[in-house]
Amino acid sequence: MLGREIPDVTLKTRVRDESVGGPNPFRWQDRSTRELFGAGRVVVFALPGAFTPTCTTEQCPAFERLYDDLRDAGADQVYCLSVNDAFVMYQWGKSLGLNKVVLVPDGSGAFTRRMGMLINKDHLGFGARSWRYAMVVDDGVVTGWFEEPGINDTGADDDPYGESAPDRVLDWLKAHPR
Repeated sequence: MLGREIPDVTLKTRVRDESVGGPNPFRWQDRSTRELFGAGRVVVFALPGAFTPTCTTEQCPAFERLYDDLRDAGADQVYCLSVNDAFVMYQWGKSLGLNKVVLVPDGSGAFTRRMGMLINKDHLGFGARSWRYAMVVDDGVVTGWFEEPGINDTGADDDPYGESAPDRVLDWLKAHPR
């Protein structure tokens, strides 16, 4: 993965727009992964799913807690990507009280598939999901890679978390200043 240019995929997002009015003042906005991850130094972490145990109680809150440290170490932005739709990602972020980490929906799994991280979680009723990983992207090129061991879609329930934790990414950023 190191040295690889990130795939250019269009993600379907929702953005607040008061001109829409009503109880749901949001509109659809296509966002290119090149637009999001292609300029500057960004941290992207991907996880199996919104509202799932480890993602909700550990991984996403940990990145939110260390957000300022990651920024101080050189990250321009921190993104959380999951194979969930924009509505689910919005409600999940709201439930977690996120203010800093930007949640990015990969509803169809197109970006995750092109990254080689799309796995089958049918045995849990999830369908296609992302394997847990994090990366540092400098101007659209993967320069730091943190993948959990044992990637599989064989029906195994292993869901390791450690390699892609924010403290590992933070240590890497400190050791590799831009």
